[in-house]
Amino acid sequence: MKTIVLCLSLSVPFHPVLANEQLPNDVRTFIETREGCDHMRGELPDPVDKHRTQQLRRETRKLCKGTDQKLAQLKRKYAKNSSVLQHLDAFEPAVEEVQKTH
Repeated sequence: MKTIVLCLSLSVPFHPVLANEQLPNDVRTFIETREGCDHMRGELPDPVDKHRTQQLRRETRKLCKGTDQKLAQLKRKYAKNSSVLQHLDAFEPAVEEVQKTH
């Protein structure tokens, strides 16, 4: 039973609005990617486990790479669409610079 609930919960998009509102495909794809990036950025590894720390850093770089530029590009593209901008404004504009300093 727990497995079924877990599988069903993983099939629902991270961003609750994605399930209720029709957004352009490029915006939906960005949100899904960025949600993964933000999730990995929020992981707190055990400082003693250097392997896990390196793994989290590697995955975070991989998932976050290019998202700052993509966010800016989408904001320009949909500058006149307040609904899309509302969703995009929920994301930090410069997460890649933060990753470089860690």
